[in-house]
Amino acid sequence: RLRCVEAWSMVIPWVGFPLARLLDEVEPMSKAKYVRFETLHDPEQMPGLKSPFYNWPYVEGLRLDEAMHPLTMIATGIYGESLANQNGAPLRLVVPWKYGFKSIKSIVRITLSDSEPPTSWNKANAREYGFYSNVNPNVDHPRWSQASERRIGGGLFAKREPTQMFNGYEKEVAAIY
Repeated sequence: RLRCVEAWSMVIPWVGFPLARLLDEVEPMSKAKYVRFETLHDPEQMPGLKSPFYNWPYVEGLRLDEAMHPLTMIATGIYGESLANQNGAPLRLVVPWKYGFKSIKSIVRITLSDSEPPTSWNKANAREYGFYSNVNPNVDHPRWSQASERRIGGGLFAKREPTQMFNGYEKEVAAIY
Protein backbone atom coordinates (compact mmCIF):
# COMPACT_ATOMS: atom_id res chain seq x y z
CA ARG A 1 0.00 0.00 0.00
CA LEU A 2 1.12 3.54 -0.78
CA ARG A 3 -0.61 6.44 1.01
CA CYS A 4 -0.09 10.03 -0.09
CA VAL A 5 -0.27 12.93 2.34
CA GLU A 6 -2.79 14.41 -0.12
CA ALA A 7 -5.28 11.72 1.04
CA TRP A 8 -5.16 9.26 -1.87
CA SER A 9 -3.84 5.72 -1.78
CA MET A 10 -2.96 2.83 -4.09
CA VAL A 11 -2.14 -0.83 -3.80
CA ILE A 12 1.06 -1.36 -5.80
CA PRO A 13 2.82 -4.66 -6.56
CA TRP A 14 6.43 -3.55 -6.09
CA VAL A 15 9.35 -5.72 -7.14
CA GLY A 16 12.59 -5.31 -5.23
CA PHE A 17 14.54 -6.32 -2.17
CA PRO A 18 14.71 -5.37 1.52
CA LEU A 19 16.86 -2.27 2.09
CA ALA A 20 18.35 -4.13 5.07
CA ARG A 21 20.03 -6.55 2.66
CA LEU A 22 21.94 -3.67 1.03
CA LEU A 23 22.78 -2.05 4.36
CA ASP A 24 24.04 -5.37 5.75
CA GLU A 25 26.45 -5.55 2.79
CA VAL A 26 28.03 -2.20 3.65
CA GLU A 27 28.18 -2.97 7.40
CA PRO A 28 27.20 0.41 8.91
CA MET A 29 29.54 1.75 11.57
CA SER A 30 28.13 1.83 15.10
CA LYS A 31 27.75 5.63 15.01
CA ALA A 32 25.39 5.46 11.98
CA LYS A 33 21.86 6.40 13.07
CA TYR A 34 20.31 7.70 9.83
CA VAL A 35 20.19 6.88 6.14
CA ARG A 36 20.11 9.72 3.62
CA PHE A 37 18.83 9.16 0.07
CA GLU A 38 19.51 11.48 -2.85
CA THR A 39 17.72 11.50 -6.19
CA LEU A 40 19.03 11.94 -9.70
CA HIS A 41 19.56 15.59 -10.60
CA ASP A 42 19.57 16.00 -14.37
CA PRO A 43 17.73 19.17 -15.47
CA GLU A 44 18.26 18.38 -19.16
CA GLN A 45 16.45 15.04 -18.82
CA MET A 46 14.04 16.33 -16.15
CA PRO A 47 13.00 19.90 -17.05
CA GLY A 48 10.96 20.28 -13.85
CA LEU A 49 14.22 20.39 -11.90
CA LYS A 50 14.81 23.86 -13.31
CA SER A 51 12.02 25.11 -11.02
CA PRO A 52 13.34 27.37 -8.24
CA PHE A 53 10.65 26.11 -5.81
CA TYR A 54 12.82 23.29 -4.42
CA ASN A 55 16.45 23.03 -3.57
CA TRP A 56 17.47 20.17 -5.86
CA PRO A 57 18.47 17.36 -5.71
CA TYR A 58 15.60 15.81 -3.78
CA VAL A 59 16.72 14.30 -0.47
CA GLU A 60 14.90 11.99 1.95
CA GLY A 61 15.96 10.18 5.09
CA LEU A 62 15.10 7.46 7.58
CA ARG A 63 16.35 6.42 10.95
CA LEU A 64 18.56 3.35 10.63
CA ASP A 65 16.06 1.14 12.48
CA GLU A 66 13.32 2.20 10.03
CA ALA A 67 15.64 1.49 7.10
CA MET A 68 16.46 -1.96 8.49
CA HIS A 69 12.80 -2.90 9.02
CA PRO A 70 11.78 -5.88 6.81
CA LEU A 71 8.95 -3.87 5.18
CA THR A 72 11.34 -1.16 3.94
CA MET A 73 12.42 -2.02 0.45
CA ILE A 74 14.31 -0.82 -2.58
CA ALA A 75 11.98 -1.16 -5.54
CA THR A 76 13.53 -2.12 -8.85
CA GLY A 77 10.24 -2.87 -10.56
CA ILE A 78 6.48 -2.64 -10.54
CA TYR A 79 3.80 -5.00 -11.88
CA GLY A 80 6.52 -7.56 -12.66
CA GLU A 81 8.47 -5.18 -14.92
CA SER A 82 11.54 -3.00 -14.38
CA LEU A 83 10.80 0.47 -13.05
CA ALA A 84 10.10 3.03 -15.75
CA ASN A 85 11.60 6.49 -15.32
CA GLN A 86 8.25 7.96 -14.23
CA ASN A 87 7.96 5.32 -11.51
CA GLY A 88 11.41 6.05 -10.08
CA ALA A 89 14.05 4.14 -12.06
CA PRO A 90 16.67 2.97 -11.36
CA LEU A 91 15.89 2.54 -7.65
CA ARG A 92 13.01 3.74 -5.51
CA LEU A 93 12.60 3.58 -1.75
CA VAL A 94 9.33 2.06 -0.50
CA VAL A 95 8.34 2.61 3.14
CA PRO A 96 4.70 1.47 3.24
CA TRP A 97 3.77 2.86 6.67
CA LYS A 98 4.94 6.39 5.80
CA TYR A 99 3.43 8.98 3.51
CA GLY A 100 4.44 8.59 -0.13
CA PHE A 101 6.83 11.53 -0.26
CA LYS A 102 9.22 9.45 1.87
CA SER A 103 9.40 6.92 -1.00
CA ILE A 104 12.07 8.84 -2.90
CA LYS A 105 12.44 8.04 -6.60
CA SER A 106 15.49 7.69 -8.86
CA ILE A 107 17.98 7.12 -6.04
CA VAL A 108 21.60 7.67 -7.05
CA ARG A 109 23.26 8.08 -3.64
CA ILE A 110 22.72 6.53 -0.21
CA THR A 111 24.68 7.87 2.77
CA LEU A 112 24.84 6.69 6.38
CA SER A 113 25.15 9.39 9.02
CA ASP A 114 25.12 10.02 12.75
CA SER A 115 22.80 13.04 12.36
CA GLU A 116 19.31 13.48 10.97
CA PRO A 117 19.54 14.54 7.33
CA PRO A 118 17.64 17.66 6.30
CA THR A 119 15.06 16.42 3.80
CA SER A 120 13.64 18.28 0.81
CA TRP A 121 10.03 18.56 1.96
CA ASN A 122 11.05 19.30 5.53
CA LYS A 123 13.26 22.16 4.31
CA ALA A 124 10.53 23.42 1.96
CA ASN A 125 7.81 23.42 4.62
CA ALA A 126 8.61 21.83 7.98
CA ARG A 127 5.18 22.73 9.39
CA GLU A 128 3.49 20.48 6.82
CA TYR A 129 6.08 17.76 6.17
CA GLY A 130 7.99 16.41 9.13
CA PHE A 131 10.90 14.00 9.15
CA TYR A 132 8.99 10.99 10.52
CA SER A 133 5.87 11.28 8.32
CA ASN A 134 4.15 8.16 9.61
CA VAL A 135 0.60 7.64 8.33
CA ASN A 136 -1.57 8.71 11.25
CA PRO A 137 -5.29 9.40 10.74
CA ASN A 138 -5.38 11.35 14.02
CA VAL A 139 -2.85 13.99 12.92
CA ASP A 140 -4.19 16.19 10.15
CA HIS A 141 -2.11 17.93 7.54
CA PRO A 142 -2.43 21.68 8.24
CA ARG A 143 -4.62 22.08 5.14
CA TRP A 144 -6.70 18.86 5.08
CA SER A 145 -7.80 15.86 7.10
CA GLN A 146 -5.85 12.60 7.17
CA ALA A 147 -8.78 10.66 8.66
CA SER A 148 -9.87 9.23 5.31
CA GLU A 149 -8.47 8.55 1.86
CA ARG A 150 -9.60 7.83 -1.67
CA ARG A 151 -8.22 4.63 -3.21
CA ILE A 152 -7.03 5.20 -6.79
CA GLY A 153 -8.55 2.64 -9.11
CA GLY A 154 -11.90 2.75 -7.34
CA GLY A 155 -13.52 4.95 -9.98
CA LEU A 156 -14.13 8.67 -10.24
CA PHE A 157 -16.65 8.66 -7.41
CA ALA A 158 -14.90 6.14 -5.17
CA LYS A 159 -16.07 6.27 -1.59
CA ARG A 160 -13.54 7.60 0.91
CA GLU A 161 -12.17 4.94 3.26
CA PRO A 162 -10.97 5.44 6.83
CA THR A 163 -7.20 5.81 6.98
CA GLN A 164 -5.53 3.06 8.96
CA MET A 165 -2.81 3.81 11.50
CA PHE A 166 0.61 3.32 9.90
CA ASN A 167 -1.24 2.65 6.63
CA GLY A 168 -2.41 -0.72 7.96
CA TYR A 169 1.01 -1.85 9.17
CA GLU A 170 0.53 -0.95 12.85
CA LYS A 171 1.23 -4.47 14.16
CA GLU A 172 4.47 -4.61 12.20
CA VAL A 173 5.93 -1.16 12.96
CA ALA A 174 4.33 0.48 16.02
CA ALA A 175 6.95 -0.98 18.36
CA ILE A 176 9.77 1.02 16.72
CA TYR A 177 8.05 4.27 17.75
